[in-house]
Amino acid sequence: MKIAMMTNNYKPFIGGVPISVERLTEGLRSLGHEVYVFAPEYKEVHDGWEPYEEDVIRYGAGKKRMENGMVFPNVLDKRIKEEFACRRFDLIHVHQPMLIGNVAKHYSRKYNIPLAFTWHTRYEEYLHYLKPFISIEEEQKVKRFLYQKCQKGLPYYMRAFANGCDLIYAPSGEMEMYLKEQKIKPEVSVLPTGLSEDSFVENKERSAQIRRELLGDRKTTDKKLLFCTVSRIEKEKNLYFLLDAVKELKNRLGDMFRFVIVGEGSERKALMSYAEEKGLGHTVQFTGGVPNEAVKDYLFASDLFLFSSKSETQGIVLAEAMAAGLPVSAVRACGVNDIVADGENGRLSGECLEEYVGHTVHMAKDESYRKALSAGARKTAKQYDCKAIARQAEEGYRNACKKRERSEQYGNNINRQETRESSFLRLFKVS
Repeated sequence: MKIAMMTNNYKPFIGGVPISVERLTEGLRSLGHEVYVFAPEYKEVHDGWEPYEEDVIRYGAGKKRMENGMVFPNVLDKRIKEEFACRRFDLIHVHQPMLIGNVAKHYSRKYNIPLAFTWHTRYEEYLHYLKPFISIEEEQKVKRFLYQKCQKGLPYYMRAFANGCDLIYAPSGEMEMYLKEQKIKPEVSVLPTGLSEDSFVENKERSAQIRRELLGDRKTTDKKLLFCTVSRIEKEKNLYFLLDAVKELKNRLGDMFRFVIVGEGSERKALMSYAEEKGLGHTVQFTGGVPNEAVKDYLFASDLFLFSSKSETQGIVLAEAMAAGLPVSAVRACGVNDIVADGENGRLSGECLEEYVGHTVHMAKDESYRKALSAGARKTAKQYDCKAIARQAEEGYRNACKKRERSEQYGNNINRQETRESSFLRLFKVS
């Protein structure tokens, strides 16, 4: 099949959706499919990132960024139109419902090809990244009113967008249940983000070097443990709770561990200040942004993975940690509960410091218990093989194509109808 994979954000931006798109693309290509990724361009050069990639079609993006570093894509770029005109795609798989999502739906109708959509997150929970809603003050009643209206109205838009698709993917079982509660018409199935073969392979020299850098010389390293988390440093990731937990862990475990936070985000400076206030300046280390391919080195260097986010819809980073053999200490949440099996590959807690810290202390002190959880973590990670996930997507794609063909045979092809989206895009000469 020839597949158009369309996204509003992609590498070098570090986030769950770019990782999901990249790994699904790799898996589908390994099965023999032609996959072309439509993604915005990034002007800056990042260490270790090659701007040109074969079969990645870069369209324009604005100079300004969102609060979390994402670009504003120029979905009216003529390159998108030109590529669709010269290639005969069999299916479009889009990863956002707005901007590139509207363009994807337009071309699905124009060329009469199926449209798959991965509903990655609860979008109404991320409105605060849009400029009008950043740091709304209590006295800004109009802004607050509009924000609340948008939060309530967005699910209606999402339902309407999804009902115009042929196939909906949810990244986790709990997200699948949420989508079915929305009573959308297309079939919904689970398609988690897969793990590449490289995720399971340790660069022992590099992980040992990281361990020495964070824990000290070899004598010190042997006596200490390294805890790790990987996350965008944003408010919804609940990292202040995690630092509160680390403070209590220090009270109970003393100086026997260090904690490294791998990632970048708009809350980094505030979080660093909070760590200093808590007296954790020596205990907590911040790496800043790390390329996706280098994250696993920090995971293999660590002994435990700490996680407190409640805004996940899939556990990409949890699966990555488990591929490195790390037991996980996590707060119960959507997306987390699907991958962390309490007592088998880690521990689940409520958002309660006493419970969370108690579970973590047990894993830190009991080496045999930690090793048993580590074995369970590796076993879980193997279920997320990239090629196996791609086969699931492939099956869904083929079913969607067959349904579209049957619909045509019976004269029920609604995708030829005019829509407001198509008319809107036509005004800007996209079609």
